[in-house]
Amino acid sequence: MKNFILSVVLLLSATAITAQNPISPAGVYIADPTARVDKDGKMYIYGSLDESPKYYCSTRHNVLSSNDLCHWQLFEDTFASAGKGDQVPYSDDTLYAPDMIYRNGIYYLYYCLSNITEGVATSKSPTGPFKNGKQIEGAKQIDPTVFIDDDGQAYYYWGQFSLKGAKMNTDMQSIDISSIKDGLVTEKEHHFHEGAFVFKRKGVYYAVFADVSRQDRPTCIGYATSDSPLGTFKYGGVIIDNAGSDPSVWNNHGSVAEFRGQWYVFYHRPTHNCVMMRKACVEPISFREDGSISEVVMTSQGAGKPLVATEKIDAERACLLFGNVRIQLTESQKDNEQLSAIRNGDRTAWKYIDYGNGVTRLEIRVRSQAGGRIEVVGNTPWAGSKGGIDVPPNRDWTTLSCDIRGLSGVQTLWLQFHGEKGKDLFDIDYLQFEK
Repeated sequence: MKNFILSVVLLLSATAITAQNPISPAGVYIADPTARVDKDGKMYIYGSLDESPKYYCSTRHNVLSSNDLCHWQLFEDTFASAGKGDQVPYSDDTLYAPDMIYRNGIYYLYYCLSNITEGVATSKSPTGPFKNGKQIEGAKQIDPTVFIDDDGQAYYYWGQFSLKGAKMNTDMQSIDISSIKDGLVTEKEHHFHEGAFVFKRKGVYYAVFADVSRQDRPTCIGYATSDSPLGTFKYGGVIIDNAGSDPSVWNNHGSVAEFRGQWYVFYHRPTHNCVMMRKACVEPISFREDGSISEVVMTSQGAGKPLVATEKIDAERACLLFGNVRIQLTESQKDNEQLSAIRNGDRTAWKYIDYGNGVTRLEIRVRSQAGGRIEVVGNTPWAGSKGGIDVPPNRDWTTLSCDIRGLSGVQTLWLQFHGEKGKDLFDIDYLQFEK
């Protein structure tokens, strides 16, 4: 009976999600993902929670958990700085990007507030609730992260534009102020913007961070390496760039973790044509023999296999959006997202789709405004039409279809959109191919 009650409690406290990228469920916007593998073998994601296109983050944190990186559980309200469950008695300010680490039976959540103070709360569970938030003296900026070295010494890192680091005291709730070192990585020498994460592999210390080396925006996750946890660090390059994921893409923030023998980069992509509604994503990565990291591209499949063409493919899985098109919530459904504000000349891509031995037909669920045409293109935007659908104007949600030719195997899917210039043409909910 006790086990049955526990199972019911777990079902009521978490929401199950089956997803590729993004891994945040529809209507939930978890950004700045820090990935931690717990002693139970599961992956846990800690991040800020975006809730409005008008401002960053919120006063709450959620946690995502998975045992395969494809099926996720959402644990809501695991920590709060204001309102219900408030565990920060000294402030009601907004919570920015957190980190979490486990030590000696206790899970430590390191948080930062919009008033540029930083703190720590504790729990007996990786999914919280985290309680008794207290300020960390000597650390005052944003984006804390913690690393425990092989000798047991813990290090605390934080900062924007210039990364700061210090040894942690054994209580894991304070730092040795005398050991603070500034400039571990900087904007000038390493393209460091913010959002550091530190890990160690084969004796090399890696600092991963939001990288501003391209387009004068921190759209990249970059890294630097050192033979010491407090530097000197040498810039290594870009791991992933989220440019092209939204018309208003601005920043990135993430982490790197090993899970069952494979390494992954966790990052976020923006939505809603704004910089303040972002969703966590994941991609597998590889290391070269010299320890450098190969750059990877954004995909729709994430840690899973290519999307199966004959199964429903949600529009919000698109990983590249060019033009005015953006991912946003369906007006009447707060747990469903769509491609919206599509205009003439826009195009989107899903990476990657498995067409098997070939497909012959495509169905797309659309809602039109001005109407227009959806052109199905092959593996590149210039591959030529494989079929097309004319969308009548001013229609409610409906399913339209067309014949398809020349799509087989694993490829990128590109859709191109045409219609009257300057007008919103239609929205797309999902698509599905038939053999």
